[in-house]
Amino acid sequence: MKIAFHTLGCKLNFSETSFIANDLKNEEIEITNFSDKSDVYVINTCSVTENANKECRQLIRKVKKISPNSIITIMGCYAQLKPDELKQIEGVNLVLGANEKFKLKEYLKKVTNKDSIINVKPIHKIKSFKQSFSEKQRTRTFLKIQDGCNYKCSFCTIPLARGKSRSDTIQNVKKQIKKLEIKGIKEIVLTGVNIGDFGINEKNENFHDLIKEITKIKTPRIRISSIEPNLLTDEILNLIMNSKNIVPHFHIPLQSGSDKILKLMRRRYNTTYYRKLINKIKSFNQSTCIGADVIVGFPGEQESDFNDTVEFIKSLPVSYLHVFSYSERENTVAKNMDGLVEIKTRKKRSQILRNLSSKKKNKFYLENLKTSRPTLIESGNEKETLNGYTDNYIKVEIPYKKGLENKIVEINMDTLNRNGNIKGFLN
Repeated sequence: MKIAFHTLGCKLNFSETSFIANDLKNEEIEITNFSDKSDVYVINTCSVTENANKECRQLIRKVKKISPNSIITIMGCYAQLKPDELKQIEGVNLVLGANEKFKLKEYLKKVTNKDSIINVKPIHKIKSFKQSFSEKQRTRTFLKIQDGCNYKCSFCTIPLARGKSRSDTIQNVKKQIKKLEIKGIKEIVLTGVNIGDFGINEKNENFHDLIKEITKIKTPRIRISSIEPNLLTDEILNLIMNSKNIVPHFHIPLQSGSDKILKLMRRRYNTTYYRKLINKIKSFNQSTCIGADVIVGFPGEQESDFNDTVEFIKSLPVSYLHVFSYSERENTVAKNMDGLVEIKTRKKRSQILRNLSSKKKNKFYLENLKTSRPTLIESGNEKETLNGYTDNYIKVEIPYKKGLENKIVEINMDTLNRNGNIKGFLN
């Protein structure tokens, strides 16, 4: 049996897809490319935006043309939120929710291309944590340490799609890090929905405790994925910034530079708090990379509110942005708010912030020129170039040299190339 996987959305989804695909390897199954003819196609979905839903439906139509008699399985967030909607799409045979997707192997033994099966457990009944990690990339892996969210941001469907916050134990995370190290993984990215909530279901564990234990591990390189600003405490910062294995890179959601909009979004901080946090991180280490998420076109966002966001971001020492246009989602508070922003205005504002992100990234890269950074070499074109990322998340290109892939080497960062990345050479 040939099975092809496709992932929409976040690194957490990517981690879970890889883990589920790896679970099938011992069976009489061949994992193949999604663009090839296959017996089974599995789409792990996102539902953060309407575009993700549309892309899922487009993929279904596409693979049915490639392989008309194939079995199509939809799993993940879109499946959890809209199982009946997905069942109505011609060609969909299996819809698996947040918990059932980890039982894909069992379902594939039963389903045929004539079936239309839904198995989606009510999200409030899902209380157990399912560990996963990606294995597609030999150099870097995404290790899931937490799932779900107890926050009630007015625009977000994630609590509806993934349930309440729950996490692994410190002991299990440490064991998995050791296993991945043995496999030759050089960098582990800790991921989840709200990783700062780690340990919420354990009486004597929290994210600070986890980080404290991880700092005692000599290798591999550890990177922390997105973390809520209100959960990044001084104690955690002190541990990370003085660590030898946790890299100087943070991704801290902002969402808006307007306190009025942050309040409407039901975020748990204001711009004053956010500014102090960013400046505090930079005071530890000026070369730290800081990324931020921003949503434009939220209901009630007037031109003056957007301008406040632009000016606020300009004044911050952030290194790049992930920009999202607001997308109406069912069963969220924001969907019924007044002050709807026109689509064309959302697109215009998105482009303005993407341009600002390019300038921020360029400035950060220029600030790091003529310095030397430990760089994980990840890929390359034989006899031409090799590519990798520094500890502080700068993409570097160096002349090809055999035997460097999946190694951390010291790179002198020399010039910016035409792609906006840094061209360097071995120290």
